[in-house]
Amino acid sequence: MEERVLGRTGASVGVVGFGAWQIGADWSEVSEDDADAALEAAAAAGVTFYDTADVYGDGRSERIVGAFRKAYPGIVVATKMGRRAEQVHANYGEANFLSWNDDSRARLDMTPLDLVQLHCPPTSVYGDDAVFGVLDAMVADGRIAHYGVSVETCEEALAAIARPGVATVQIILNPFRQKPLERVLPAAAEAGVGVIARVPLASGLLSGKYTAATEFAADDHRNYNRRGEAFDVGETFAGVDFATGLDAVERIRPLVPEGMTMAQFALRWILDQPGLSVVIPGARNAAQAGANAAAAAFAPLPEDVHAEVRKVYDDLIRPQVHHRW
Repeated sequence: MEERVLGRTGASVGVVGFGAWQIGADWSEVSEDDADAALEAAAAAGVTFYDTADVYGDGRSERIVGAFRKAYPGIVVATKMGRRAEQVHANYGEANFLSWNDDSRARLDMTPLDLVQLHCPPTSVYGDDAVFGVLDAMVADGRIAHYGVSVETCEEALAAIARPGVATVQIILNPFRQKPLERVLPAAAEAGVGVIARVPLASGLLSGKYTAATEFAADDHRNYNRRGEAFDVGETFAGVDFATGLDAVERIRPLVPEGMTMAQFALRWILDQPGLSVVIPGARNAAQAGANAAAAAFAPLPEDVHAEVRKVYDDLIRPQVHHRW
């Protein structure tokens, strides 16, 4: 698999990584056996970057990834912290950071942690020198090797990129969320900051498998967070109205080359963007993990195809999402 440097971490990672939210919670039930099989399939396909968080399944995802990592000590594991407390600026301080870090290191069974990301913190946190001073001290103390920020908006990403200690930014990027292409990816490339693309399939919309009749389980965020009831609505279907997303998928479907799935097409579209370090699709089982990784083997999409995807975005998606994130 093609490798790229993950920003200021200096690590080279496969361009398709593994997003471990699904094996934690919020995507209906994924058995531990299926989670293990998905991780093993990803590793077999050359995936070397795995992204988790302390709140995915209340630590379940970190624990599963930590056990898996013992057989693959060369992989890079990123986790996140910050969502275990009420989302107010005051909770982003040293005592909480050290406590959350202790718990993550125990579940992942590693010290230092390769990469710790603030998990979509309140916007005011980005301007707080003291917060980033604590993170710098955690690096100096050997608790973490590097830190980054997972963001909701492009403005937050730009604020994080301007911080000299920030190694990576994680942001939603897919054919339905194209705003980061304007300023975020160029600024990150200029600063040497890595870009991790999350929600690459718009919560499965860009797999092309859903219809208006598709129903999601009660414990699936695609059921209970469609209007942002639990967390930022941009994390569910990339913030796009489900019906509009289905219409856009049908506009994109004829662009998918023969031999490529729509999900692989969406991942290849992301990989084609200059400044992108790694994309982190999730997987519920081994077949999905292997298919995701295979997207890296396809040639870049032709420019006329990229132009058509932009047109679909401009016609259907831009009015809903571009001004919001």
